[in-house]
Amino acid sequence: LSALNRWLYGQGSRFLNPERGMVTTLSALVLKSTTAHLFHIGDTRIWRWREATLEPLTEDHHHWVSQDKVYLNRALGTDAHLEIDYRSLPAEVGDLYLFTTDGVHGYLPPARIKQIIIEAGDHLDAACRALTAAARAAGSPDNLTCQLLRIDALPTPDAESVFQELTELPLPPPLEPGMNLDGYRIVRELHASPTSQLYLALDPDSGQQVALKTPSVNFEDDPGYLDRFRQEEWVGRRIDSPHVLKVIEPKRRRFLYHILEYLDGRTLRQWMNEHPHPTLAETRAILEQIARGIRAFHRLDMLHRDLKPENIHIDRHGTVRLIDFGSAKIGGAAEIASVIAQTDLLGTRHYTAPEVLRGEPATTVSDLFAFGVIAYELLTGGLPYRE
Repeated sequence: LSALNRWLYGQGSRFLNPERGMVTTLSALVLKSTTAHLFHIGDTRIWRWREATLEPLTEDHHHWVSQDKVYLNRALGTDAHLEIDYRSLPAEVGDLYLFTTDGVHGYLPPARIKQIIIEAGDHLDAACRALTAAARAAGSPDNLTCQLLRIDALPTPDAESVFQELTELPLPPPLEPGMNLDGYRIVRELHASPTSQLYLALDPDSGQQVALKTPSVNFEDDPGYLDRFRQEEWVGRRIDSPHVLKVIEPKRRRFLYHILEYLDGRTLRQWMNEHPHPTLAETRAILEQIARGIRAFHRLDMLHRDLKPENIHIDRHGTVRLIDFGSAKIGGAAEIASVIAQTDLLGTRHYTAPEVLRGEPATTVSDLFAFGVIAYELLTGGLPYRE
């Protein structure tokens, strides 16, 4: 949400006329396990219907300047700094959540809304149509939008069930050239580390070369590791940038692995070893592309958290990409309770910001610190701090 707000504010700031700015309200509900998480800014509303009681769960962020004129005083895109209301509530089976725009609740009193919901019974779509029709009949000239959702069942969370979900796909066996994994033919091993293996493989449908990454069997009973491995695929598929490694969704999968675009080239570390004294033009070209990759993460409110020359790739055309998202941090994930223990200290020491080493949470500044260390190392051939 912070990333979206910054983008809207930046787009709106380009207009001289403030009325042409890009501003919107937001009322969002995230159901995670047995908890309802509410995010709200503006004058749309979220209501809860429980045990025949209709309760507004959000507060309108607007200011009346006259009897018939109202202005939003908080919304997405009005300010570079986002001030959003957040609350979490226990969810119960049978709860109804109603979302309305001010064109609905501004013209229907709560008693009338309650009456319409009761009359509609289990027909939620009919209730929404009746609410918008009633608001229109009451003279509403504004946007008429409403949505109703009902909780029919809730899970019973525990560590065992979460771990079982993470491990429902078995880890693949050790792979050798010529072997097949879900149709992908293994050509050769590209890289192996204590945490994963990377193979060159052929796509069964297109015949194109891809990279196949498998988790290490050393961590088959480590839920934190498996959680980060699955998260790495989600991050790679979410970011669309020429300077971030692309993760490809497998067409069929019976084992736990990732399919990545195959990059013919070398890591920045290998490039630095081969070019100990790069020109300023070469250094600037590399750093500009790294910055674009970092920006792609930050615009989606994500952090890489392990930027270093080993996790940056340069292909034979000179295109630079960020790779290895196993330490990435997704904005908002920390606010959602999880039975899987996670740590914020996942980077490499020489490229990790001092505040993170002290135990503080990583931020966008932490990624920029690592970027600065990489720039220093490219320009001088050494690290800014001694061992």
